[in-house]
Amino acid sequence: MKQIIKFSLVIIIAFTALQSSAQKAQKLGHINFAQLYELMPGQDSIRAEFTSFQEQLQSQFQAMQTEYETKLADYQANQATLSSIIKQTKEKEILDLQRRIQEFQQTAQEELQNKESELTAPVIEKARNAVKDVAKENGYTFIFNSTEGLLLYSETADDIMVLVKKKLGLK
Repeated sequence: MKQIIKFSLVIIIAFTALQSSAQKAQKLGHINFAQLYELMPGQDSIRAEFTSFQEQLQSQFQAMQTEYETKLADYQANQATLSSIIKQTKEKEILDLQRRIQEFQQTAQEELQNKESELTAPVIEKARNAVKDVAKENGYTFIFNSTEGLLLYSETADDIMVLVKKKLGLK
């Protein structure tokens, strides 16, 4: 019986030793991804294209708003002299224009978000790939985005900004 207990104890100790030696040491790192993104080339052209698109939408909105205000002012100024059928037609036009303006605002907001994603996606993907490459090349197990504030506590980790900037050829 004593030999079975000794044998079991030796097996348990050996299994525990094997399990702990099999675990790989984890290497943690962090990077300020927002800062990296701002350093990426092409930011000026992205901002310029986005601003141009935004101004186009704003111009269209202003034209619709001016048309609405003009029709409303005309209706209010001539309301007393209009026949009921023309009054109804003009009221319908004004309400329809108001509805179209509201729809335009919603659509424009969605289009702005889509345009921003379209313009920034390639730059973000390039930065992410560089982070992945640096992590693999330097044996990191985890890299945290320090700008998100997702990590509340951690032991000191390596900031890989210098390595990623070097990988991308940034200063």
